[in-house]
Formats: sequence, structure tokens, C-alpha cells
Amino acid sequence: MAEHEIPRATAKRLPIYYRYLKLLLDAGTTRISSTELSDAVKFDAATIRRDFSYFGALGKRGYGYDVKALLAFFSEVLNQEDLASVALVGVGNLGQALLNYNFHQSSNARISAAFDVNPDIVNTIKSGVPVYSLDDLEKQISDQRIEVAILTVPATVAQDIAHRLEACGVKGILNFTPLRLDVSKDVLVQNVDLTNELQTLLYFINNFSADEAK
Repeated sequence: MAEHEIPRATAKRLPIYYRYLKLLLDAGTTRISSTELSDAVKFDAATIRRDFSYFGALGKRGYGYDVKALLAFFSEVLNQEDLASVALVGVGNLGQALLNYNFHQSSNARISAAFDVNPDIVNTIKSGVPVYSLDDLEKQISDQRIEVAILTVPATVAQDIAHRLEACGVKGILNFTPLRLDVSKDVLVQNVDLTNELQTLLYFINNFSADEAK
């Protein structure tokens, strides 16, 4: 299908639309308006219509959106039919929780290889995923053609590992460390700082009403 030039903010909302549309279809809903979808995903209806407009005429005035057709469309946009293999670097408490989560049940990604320095877990299977020595990082990522990695290591080693990941062909890093990684423009980094998110939430609770914080 043709490529679409869309804003980053819109791109970040697409997986949310996809998940809710899947839930709606599973519940037997066949069509939905932007207002009804707004109630489900908590984005205003105007934002939804604007997001959808980047992809052409997805709905009909007076009818709304066909849930099955819309789900199929976003499935193609998000490449849901292609299962992406992901590397997890760092199998501590957070890393183990991510292994247990089992991404591929709700998305088109799965953790296929994990890496750690702890000799007690290297060469074992955790939640169905093999754990390799960090020394084997380059070989396994190359052999398995992995292009996405999740980083849950101490901040002191995060930059070095990011360089190694980039050198062996990784194109995207989901970074759970507090360090902001220095990588080339060819590598996309998505930062997930849980401490920062919690502190932000507490700040808004203490200083704003729920409506003002949105």
C-alpha cells in the first residue's frame, strides 16, 4: 500500500485505535462513530477524525466507520501480519516482567532473544525465551535478523550497549533506562522512564484537577 506522511503524534495513537477496534469487533460491534470511538479511547472526536483523514475517506457521513474494515486497514498500516522479533537486553526484575508479558498476544512483536551477564540465568529459558550471554549479542542479533531491542540495563552501561546494538543493525530501541542515548539518526529511540512518569503523575495530582491535567 502507499506510504502516508503523518505526524508523529498521530502515529503514536494508531496502535491504540487498533487495540480498541479489535475489542469492539470481538464484542460484536459492526460500526461506530467518531464520537463513540472517542468515548472508548479518550481522544476527542475531532482528533480522531483528523487522524483518520491522513489516510483518506475511511468513514461515511451519517454512517460512521465500519469496524471490521477499519480494523483490517489499520492492521495493514501497522503490519500486524508480520511478526517482528525483538531482543531484550537485561533480564533483571523489569526485564523478567517484560518477558512474562508476552507481547505477541496483543501485538505483532515478540521477544525472541534475551541477553544478560548473570551466569545463573545465561543459557537458560525464561518465559519461553532463551537467555544468552551479553558476549553473544552481535552474533545472535545478526543470526536472528533482529532490528528492535528493549534496553533494561543499568544506566552506566546503556550507552555502550546502544552503540553495540546500532553496530549490528538494530534500527529501534525501547529504552527503559534514565539515560538519553546518543545514537545516529538511523536509529529510533523511544524512552520509557517509569520514575519520571510517576513523578509527573504525582505532580499533576497535587497541583491540578483531573480535567486540567489532561
